Amino acid sequence: AGCKLSPNSTAQTYMGYKGQDFLSFDTENASWTLSQDTNLSRYDWSVLQNYTTLSELVEVLFNDICFDDMKVLLNYRRASLKRQDETTQTLQQNQKLPVATVFARTPSLDQLLLVFHITSFYPRPISVAWLRDGCEVPPSSVLNTSTILPNADLTYQLRSILAVAPHDGHSYVCRVRHRSLGTRSLLIPWG
Repeated sequence: AGCKLSPNSTAQTYMGYKGQDFLSFDTENASWTLSQDTNLSRYDWSVLQNYTTLSELVEVLFNDICFDDMKVLLNYRRASLKRQDETTQTLQQNQKLPVATVFARTPSLDQLLLVFHITSFYPRPISVAWLRDGCEVPPSSVLNTSTILPNADLTYQLRSILAVAPHDGHSYVCRVRHRSLGTRSLLIPWG
């Protein structure tokens, strides 16, 4: 059972079985109407038509609960979409610069994980790379970069982790290229 609220605020209630509507309820006349001419729908229709108390209860449920609650939920949804649209427009007009940090984790004595976290950037496309002694580190088993993930404020974040040996004598820099930076790159050195 359910209710539908049309854009012109007309309402329709219905009952279904196995995904098919078979009865609808006219809230103005408190009566049931066949949606399908089947044995089941005719039987249910005859039973429901004879129980006026049940029809009155259904009328109250649909009119006072289903439709009113649906109107409230639709208003909440409209307000939410409006806020989201305003935030998106603001972000599109004002590209957000990425905020980047580099830190280390030591899972074992012979391994150092360099973690590069980039967040709060908009729009979504971004290029991130680790540089070892000025040369880009190619994709391999020691490099793990996450997918781009959304933040609650409609900006994005990304994490790139490079596994190295402690005190290996190399210099490491993280490079970010993003539309908000223009032709420049953001370089964040480690150590």
